[in-house]
Amino acid sequence: MTKRILMLSVFVVASCGLAYELIAGALSSYLLGDSVLQFSTIIGCYLFAMGVGAHFSKFVDDEHVLARFIDIELAVGLIGGTSAALLFLSYAWLAAPFRTMLYVLVFLIGALVGMEIPLVMRALEARKTAFKELVSRVLSFDYLGALAVSLLFPLVLAPQLGLVRTGFVFGMANVAVAFWTLRAFRHELADISGRVLRAAVVMLVLVLGFLGADRMVHFGERGLFGDDIVYATSTPYQRLVITRWKDDLRLYINGNLQFSSRDEYRYHEALVHPMLEALPWARRVLVLGGGDGLALREVLRYPQIEQVTLVDLDAAMTTAFAQRPELVALNHGSFSDKRVRVVNTDAALWLERSSEMFDAVIIDFPDPSSFALGKLYSVPFYANVKRHLAAKGLVVVQSTSPFFAPHAYWTVDATLREAGLRTWPYHAYVPSFGEWGFILASPELDYTPPTRYRLPMRFLNAETTRAMFVFPPDMPALPMAPNRLNTQSLVHEFEQDWRRVIR
Repeated sequence: MTKRILMLSVFVVASCGLAYELIAGALSSYLLGDSVLQFSTIIGCYLFAMGVGAHFSKFVDDEHVLARFIDIELAVGLIGGTSAALLFLSYAWLAAPFRTMLYVLVFLIGALVGMEIPLVMRALEARKTAFKELVSRVLSFDYLGALAVSLLFPLVLAPQLGLVRTGFVFGMANVAVAFWTLRAFRHELADISGRVLRAAVVMLVLVLGFLGADRMVHFGERGLFGDDIVYATSTPYQRLVITRWKDDLRLYINGNLQFSSRDEYRYHEALVHPMLEALPWARRVLVLGGGDGLALREVLRYPQIEQVTLVDLDAAMTTAFAQRPELVALNHGSFSDKRVRVVNTDAALWLERSSEMFDAVIIDFPDPSSFALGKLYSVPFYANVKRHLAAKGLVVVQSTSPFFAPHAYWTVDATLREAGLRTWPYHAYVPSFGEWGFILASPELDYTPPTRYRLPMRFLNAETTRAMFVFPPDMPALPMAPNRLNTQSLVHEFEQDWRRVIR
């Protein structure tokens, strides 16, 4: 019976150890971007720390193996369970450098986790377990636990509970291991009552943290965004937060501002109308991204448009902007228009499977701050867009800032041209973002910027449109290589550009 208890402990501690690693990687990716860099450095730090912990486990006396194992479970449960909350709150409110705290916590958790398995193996060895059976069983349960959490974390735990609550759940699992080890080996351990009391205190802290997780996240996001939060949700793909200050609604995705209601009309007029004004014959429009319905609002102003297909990955995004009154008012109820069809799926996969043709395509994705987004700015993706575009049609791409991120901006231009499209770069000033960039492209059309607009505009007229297609000396065109899937140079250029701005 005691052997089974220890084997079950191996399964649980392996699950918890990997969970803390995944939580740290996911949270740092949300807050810092560049998921490959974050996961790579965290995995490296964590595995190194596990090696350190495994080395120091040899200094535990044989007679104290179970006692130290229980102490370690309580320490892992407390530090690992609270790690997501501590990191999130420190990023939002504390002056301490986030990266320093991140790697200190990862190292501490990794070192403690690295001691667990060696101590369990020594406890089993003391119970006359044959060496070959000891190794095979321990490693089998260790790998099974890792498999279980690697499936549960992205599919169930992170989207349903969120990262902070998930951390507390696995912390409680570590403490549960300490409790059942105490019970199973109570005749071999000293100071049972003191250990039970410590375990109960840690469990209480974790339970209270789990129950108050929403308040902690809300408190942290108040520090991060500053304004009142009117809507927030974690989806399988991203964290959506909508804030309000007086009459200003703002959307943040993974902490990055997507629009401000005070000036979003500048962005969306610049995105949509220089293209559609040049295509009076356009009837079918494809919108990729744009789950807030604001680009859709501008497209639907044209009475000749017969059908608009909007493809956005996140159903939570389109549902919120189709149902919440303040958001519906912002996009003028665009999702309820009979001409609109919404498809919630990956845009790249949808393009590969669809055979539909369109007169105009609007690409309104978030900036290429990660490799998952970078693939949507690649040569194969734009070549696939071209396959769905009429020969004389136009595609417009949100392309980051030509002033703050010039290397990234001109990489997008080079990528479109590499895909066989003619391009017309332009820019507009949006107060919330500064100088922002767009690129028009077509397979065969000879595009000329509009000199007038049939619809009334708040921002665009002949003069502003003409100025948008002129780049001043401090925003020169740069010779850049196209963004290919195997290198994802755009993500690196984007990160380096913005790093220079921050410095």
